[in-house]
Amino acid sequence: MDFEEIYSAYFKDVYRYVCGLSADAVIAEEVTQESFVKALKAVDRFDGRTDVRAWLFSIAKNTYYSHCRKKKESVMEDTVVTDVSLSERLVDKETAFFIHQYLHNMDEPYKEVFYLRVFGELPFKKIGLLFGKSDDWARVTYYRAKKQIMAYMEEMER
Repeated sequence: MDFEEIYSAYFKDVYRYVCGLSADAVIAEEVTQESFVKALKAVDRFDGRTDVRAWLFSIAKNTYYSHCRKKKESVMEDTVVTDVSLSERLVDKETAFFIHQYLHNMDEPYKEVFYLRVFGELPFKKIGLLFGKSDDWARVTYYRAKKQIMAYMEEMER
């Protein structure tokens, strides 16, 4: 697959992933473009042992963090949740803010696994590969992250 094909096939995925990290379409566009420039420069070093999309997500995440450091912005790691019960709660802006606040403070690796699964739409096997772990590890980590979010939301409702 040549680089133009990679760009065409994965641009939207990388853009959505960066949108999830930044919550800003303009920043996401800028970071996504910069990520593909970096990927183009490094494509000869890509050995194919990991999935191309996972490799691009890794570049995009690092590019976003570098962007934040350059701009002296805080790294905002909010997420739009796809689970129906979570999505319903996100309709109310005040409730959504509290959920995003919780996600922002969530411990690693739960936060990143949750992002990769929800925004990156990566299968558990590829998430496991990114962390050097098994797909079962990724599945359990995602489940625990989701469970933490649900528990927090239930506590908020009390």
